[in-house]
Amino acid sequence: MQWFWDSAKYFYASLALIPVVPFILVYLGSSAVTGNRKKAIRNAMDVTTALLIGCVAVLFNLIFGSSFGFYGILLIMLIGGGLLGNLQYRSKGVLDIKRVTRAVWRVGFFAMGFFYILLMLIGIGKVFLVA
Repeated sequence: MQWFWDSAKYFYASLALIPVVPFILVYLGSSAVTGNRKKAIRNAMDVTTALLIGCVAVLFNLIFGSSFGFYGILLIMLIGGGLLGNLQYRSKGVLDIKRVTRAVWRVGFFAMGFFYILLMLIGIGKVFLVA
């Protein structure tokens, strides 16, 4: 059973290494199956967000020497969900959890993409400045 978890971990790590590749693969696959390009982009964003969260958390931990990366991302996403839920409840009087979750997840895609690029540049700079 250990080999299964190790294989899953290495598969996830290889996909998360360059998140553009899974984005393109999911986009092309979803576009071919559904024929809807907008839905294909949303599906690709949803899948890539999970990969970006893991990658940004690891980059944060490596650069800053902490183990708070994943928990910090989770905390920020939960706070964002709470704020969006509160805004939705105050404006419409009804809370649609599915919509709030989707909004936080999609905003997370853009935020994680930004932090992925930023932390990758900082990490590369740190490696070349130290060496």
